[in-house]
Amino acid sequence: QVQLELSGGGLVQAGGSLRLSCVASDRTFNAYTIAWYRQKPAKVRELVATITWDGGITSYADSVKGRFTISRDNAKNTVYLQMNSLKPEDTANYFCNAAEPTLRAWWGPGTQVTVSS
Repeated sequence: QVQLELSGGGLVQAGGSLRLSCVASDRTFNAYTIAWYRQKPAKVRELVATITWDGGITSYADSVKGRFTISRDNAKNTVYLQMNSLKPEDTANYFCNAAEPTLRAWWGPGTQVTVSS
């Protein structure tokens, strides 16, 4: 099964930036629409952004539109989430996975993003 390795989370002040990376263990994921999700304490996991297999179409939750950018480099089996103008309400555990539920890998622990005010 495909393994996903996430990195780039951390603690940042409001207004700061972080870039998250999601590296897949094999090229299978390069053919999928991939999404970033986040989960806040005691909340359900929510969709943040998606990107088609070729990077041609992206979509964003209204709460991050204009501040976050999703991209991918299939040569590196990697999907990125550039997060700018971070707000305390962006604090969450972030995950990446296939957008299609039947294609998803194990979620793993995610990467924690904490934005201080």
